[in-house]
Amino acid sequence: MEKESILNSYKTFLKTCNFNLQILIQSKKENLDKHFLNLEQEKNNKNTKAYPIYDQYIEYIKKLNSENKSSSKNFYIIIHQNDDFLNNNPNYNLEKINIENLNEKYFKIKETLSRCGNFVSEINKKETIDILYSFFNCRKKQKN
Repeated sequence: MEKESILNSYKTFLKTCNFNLQILIQSKKENLDKHFLNLEQEKNNKNTKAYPIYDQYIEYIKKLNSENKSSSKNFYIIIHQNDDFLNNNPNYNLEKINIENLNEKYFKIKETLSRCGNFVSEINKKETIDILYSFFNCRKKQKN
């Protein structure tokens, strides 16, 4: 029931976005060394009957990690500016309209995706540059 509710919220998000957007997905392989170290320390503090369980769990996680299945994913939505309104109304303040238009789209996205249980936040200019640089740099390495 919860899954269906999330899917319906996502459908609503897609239906209400009557503007162009792109979804950029950035995957990062997780470094689990600290997690393994914590497990080993916890194992040493527990009773010896639990050793096999800890060992099995650590091996399972290491196997997943070696198969690149342990990664975090960040999703970024890139909003495209629709210039039709601006082209038809040349007397308007371009910068003011762009900001208002983008803010309206941002709040619509934030509201509908938050209903799906997602954490939505705005990123600053430096973060945007870093993300796009890492995305394009990664694509360049894959082609070589």
